[in-house]
Amino acid sequence: MPSDLHTHTIFSDGSYSPEELVAMAKNIGLVYFAITDHDTVDGVKYLYENGIYPDKGINIIPGVEFSANNAEKDIHIVGYNIDIYNDALSDMINEISESRWTRFSEIIKILQEKNFNIREADVLQVAGSSRSIGRFHIARALVKKGEFKTVREAFEKMLGKDKPAYAPRYFPEVEEIVDVIRQAGGQAILAHPKLVENDSLVENICTKVDGIEVFYPNHQPQDIQKYLSLAEKYNLLIVGGSDFHGAASRFVNELGEFTFADDLAKKIYDLGIKD
Repeated sequence: MPSDLHTHTIFSDGSYSPEELVAMAKNIGLVYFAITDHDTVDGVKYLYENGIYPDKGINIIPGVEFSANNAEKDIHIVGYNIDIYNDALSDMINEISESRWTRFSEIIKILQEKNFNIREADVLQVAGSSRSIGRFHIARALVKKGEFKTVREAFEKMLGKDKPAYAPRYFPEVEEIVDVIRQAGGQAILAHPKLVENDSLVENICTKVDGIEVFYPNHQPQDIQKYLSLAEKYNLLIVGGSDFHGAASRFVNELGEFTFADDLAKKIYDLGIKD
């Protein structure tokens, strides 16, 4: 049976609620499953506080995905088996959330100055229950308002790095993220290393984390072999996931399109079992 340890809900930039996502995962027969929302654990908290996690029908791993500071590359670190109520984790999430809101307001101001028909309320309507407001929500709102045809176009013309409406925000360092994840009792994993687009940087990060996401939708066989070699060299956990958001612009359109082996997922899950 398959597993998927990289998914997102409406509490960050996904299209489905945590409850819907768990139901979908159970329906397609996933054995091990993780929710890894960007900069928030609200989705996992929702499951826990509504009696959906833990669930006898599926093995759920509590997770989170953080973006690390780098001027040129996108570096994402996923944390698994985290204590969702840990103080250090909550402090980092709150600091990032405040920074996201500040950037959100700055980007809307820039867009309005450039005569785009967009308000903060338009973005908040698109974001729904998410407190982790990001450029993806702004892009979706711009598409909904008819300013762009696709989310990709909005990023390519206005919202991407070095584009007219880009605004920076606070990003913690890789070492800070790893430390907080470990303080929360979890394991820190380098997500989708191919997207970093810098092999030497990837290897450097491998010396600091607990695992690497070897299996990912855009990883070709030669990429998988390269990351398996790094995992062996640095004694890292091997992880895989679809990065499912429920949006057609992502690598997969449906949950279950991309999965990885249960025996590897079980190693992650077992690390979260407390004596």
